Amino acid sequence: MSHVFPRHTKAQLPTAVAGDGCYLIDSNGKRYFDGSGGAAVSCLGHSDAAVIAAVQAQVGKLAFAHTGFLTSEPAEALADLLISKAPGSLQRVYFVAGGSEAVEAAIKLARQYHLERGEPARRHLIARRQSYHGNTLGALAAGGNAWRRQQFDPLLIGVSHIAPCYEYADRAEGETSFDYGQRVANELEAEILRLGPETVMAFMAEPVVGATSGAVPAVAGYFKRIREICDQYGVLLILDEVMCGMGRTGHLFACEADNVAPDILCIAKGLGAGYQPIGAMLCSDEIYGAIAGGSGFFQHGHTYIGHPVATAAGLAVVGQMLGRDLVTRCQTMGERLQDALVERFGDHPHVGDLRGRGLFRGVELVSDRAGKTPFDPGLGLAAKVKKAAFDAGLICYPMSGTRDGRLGDHILLAPPFIISEAQITEVVDKLELAITASLPTS
Repeated sequence: MSHVFPRHTKAQLPTAVAGDGCYLIDSNGKRYFDGSGGAAVSCLGHSDAAVIAAVQAQVGKLAFAHTGFLTSEPAEALADLLISKAPGSLQRVYFVAGGSEAVEAAIKLARQYHLERGEPARRHLIARRQSYHGNTLGALAAGGNAWRRQQFDPLLIGVSHIAPCYEYADRAEGETSFDYGQRVANELEAEILRLGPETVMAFMAEPVVGATSGAVPAVAGYFKRIREICDQYGVLLILDEVMCGMGRTGHLFACEADNVAPDILCIAKGLGAGYQPIGAMLCSDEIYGAIAGGSGFFQHGHTYIGHPVATAAGLAVVGQMLGRDLVTRCQTMGERLQDALVERFGDHPHVGDLRGRGLFRGVELVSDRAGKTPFDPGLGLAAKVKKAAFDAGLICYPMSGTRDGRLGDHILLAPPFIISEAQITEVVDKLELAITASLPTS
């Protein structure tokens, strides 16, 4: 009997014993292609020798030093490297152990920034429906997924949620892509005015929405308008790149595709590539300066922030991405994956949309292609696809509730950047088997 508390108490999971490039291997020797990188984590695959060596070397040198007393060489080096590549005026890096922690730190920093500047009334956070920002209480409150929030709602802080930028489902007939983006972006201004501009501290969004909607990018011009609105009303722009950042969408920072820079940016997942748990919050020089020139103390912290072994792993991971030009490779192979998906599913009667950027791709399943009608949620389609794919030796990330937290099903693909042409074919072949086996027969 296992004493591990699993995600699902009824699930009987195989035991992973090894990793080999893009594959995970269980105790029976079965190989699974990691088509979702876990949850868009394993960007370098599971056996990168350089990262493994960096982790081993750091453990042998220094395993832990509490940041209340000391900094460490790998933390300083990784911060320097990230800032040298970061967009806009981002100048400081706050290392944490994962994405939810990064988002919690961002929310708290936004609040303290306004306090340090003498604007204590700024307390409201605005985010978007069908977003996901993490599972700690603050991050869960920021997220706009009704299913994830439902049972914990009495514990959550109040956060306003406006429409997502979800062109496939929400653009009106006859409306241009650009006009649609401007319309939904302007919901931010309307909500700021409703709450009172002097009370709003920040707006948070994912540049490419991940788990809840399945690799949904914003249309051209959307984030430019969002940035204008934030600047007009003194509202901080927080971009959550926990899932879509660190090269995953073909840019080291996902917001580069939209030509916008945030005030605060959150990263994780691909930063450690699964070799160590690590995340980070990056902030602008102005925000850091407000703290440094005021109280001098960010009232936040965790035991494992800036962990030397985790930051050594992150340094090696980013070094591999840049040194081997894997971000460009991610963009190239992402286009090839998209081409393969379009070739196989472009005319499929139950595939409504194929979307995404880089090696971050979503397949939305529909009961009626012409009407973009979701399947009945009672079918449990996403769960069936996940099981059928796993049985076929493919790990992918199907989710239900794509449209509103209840309706809709999609499959998220986020394979390692080292995926080959032959492996793209393997992914598409196994995905087709899984979809065919899972769809209702009548």
